[in-house]
Amino acid sequence: MSDSVDEIPLSALFRRALTTAAKAYNLPTIDDETQELVKSALADLRQCSVRISKLSLFSPNEQLVDIPTRDLVYLLVPYVLSEVQSRVRATEREDRLDLVQGVKRHLEAYIHYLEQYEVVSEEDKELYGRPASSVTDPAKRRELKIKQYKREKDIKARIEVARKRTNQGATEPNSNLELIASILPDPSKTTSDSNEEPDADTEEVLREAIILLLRYIYAEAQTQLERTNEELELLRHAPPEPPQRPPVNDPRVAKRQAEDDMWKLDAPLNKGGPDGKGPLLDPQGKPLRPFVLLGSNAADRSRLQSQVFQADHRLPTMSIEEYLQIEQERGNIITGGGPASENKPTSKEQLAIDAEQDGTLFGEEKAEEKRQKDESWAQFTDANPRGAGNTMNRG
Repeated sequence: MSDSVDEIPLSALFRRALTTAAKAYNLPTIDDETQELVKSALADLRQCSVRISKLSLFSPNEQLVDIPTRDLVYLLVPYVLSEVQSRVRATEREDRLDLVQGVKRHLEAYIHYLEQYEVVSEEDKELYGRPASSVTDPAKRRELKIKQYKREKDIKARIEVARKRTNQGATEPNSNLELIASILPDPSKTTSDSNEEPDADTEEVLREAIILLLRYIYAEAQTQLERTNEELELLRHAPPEPPQRPPVNDPRVAKRQAEDDMWKLDAPLNKGGPDGKGPLLDPQGKPLRPFVLLGSNAADRSRLQSQVFQADHRLPTMSIEEYLQIEQERGNIITGGGPASENKPTSKEQLAIDAEQDGTLFGEEKAEEKRQKDESWAQFTDANPRGAGNTMNRG
């Protein structure tokens, strides 16, 4: 910066500020090197603002068509100021609050310029004028963000087409600051081509590219303004910082503690309750302070501890096979039935079959048993003739 600032052309000064700010864009804000770049860019941008005011480049009485193409790009100075100022290092809350308020003023100034000169259409005002966070319906909020994204993508694609028509050798910008710098005329070519007037087609393409860039940055500024308002809200309602405590190794603290211990001769008063710290419940049974239920001895505490993180229902104590075995031993399971039971002879038929086994002791015993049962049945039928017990209710 050996040259005097007043001798540098406005376009070169603005380009230098953009180039310096772009270098600090991806660097850590806390570094001293980044802050040197930010400080240099802010100085150039503030000088640009002073020159724009002295030259009266923009007047509320003018319209967009009255502003020359070479001056349109300076409408972006407030936006660039907000971007660079947001990179200033601020460790205290009050400093950050003042910094964010300044960023908000620059963003509002840029948005006011574009709406005043009707650079943005009514459709864009309606699309970006309402913050997405104010939409309570999630589906509508998502639809609004999709529309904004598609709109920004379309404008950026048109900017790239117009930018390549004006400068075929331009590299792909990595940030909005580099994108703005790519639209500015190259100072190295301005001096050599000072005698050549740009043709109408080039002037028209350049003007279209700058207007598209202004509309694209308008969307970015609305988003940044919404985030800035949220940060301001947080900073204003943040709790006050706690008072600074003395160091741990402060001898005054140790001396004060020793004096307190020397004069505390009595034990603390018993306030009631099981632990001497006061009652656990009020007369209505409402807990007055947190407490933990424990068993009376170590065995109960171990049992309660083993029941933690278990199922909320009773778990089985035996398998199904063990349960059926116990029920079978109790006689609660009926066996038999089916075709095998139907084909099996009855006890009377089995006795007759066993009695027919002649010449064996088992057969003789079954034959005698069958004879006794037949004799007993004959005596019963003689004593009780058929129909003797049916009196037909005649007494």
